[in-house]
Amino acid sequence: MQKHEAKSLCQQHKYRYVLIQLNDGTVHDGIIENVDDDYVYLAIPVGGKAGGESETRAFGWGYPYYGYPYYGYFPYGGYPYYPRRRFYRGIFPLVALTVLSLLPYY
Repeated sequence: MQKHEAKSLCQQHKYRYVLIQLNDGTVHDGIIENVDDDYVYLAIPVGGKAGGESETRAFGWGYPYYGYPYYGYFPYGGYPYYPRRRFYRGIFPLVALTVLSLLPYY
């Protein structure tokens, strides 16, 4: 696929959930965020269990102290709350793009 073909195809499917394959054989799925003259930017979902659950809880780790998410108050052994990331950004060159296909989004 030529660079200008890949760019127009990505622009047509902007903000859609797609599967891309690069010329080195790697496959990535994500939502096309942006396309410029050289790169396509994907929002790639962070993996986890079925139903969106991951190995850790919303606190970023499991419950280490008898089923409670903290032990003490924050400055003295508790935890600061940091929400986990749901997506990370993948930046891929347009010249390496060989296949782009739409995926169903559930």
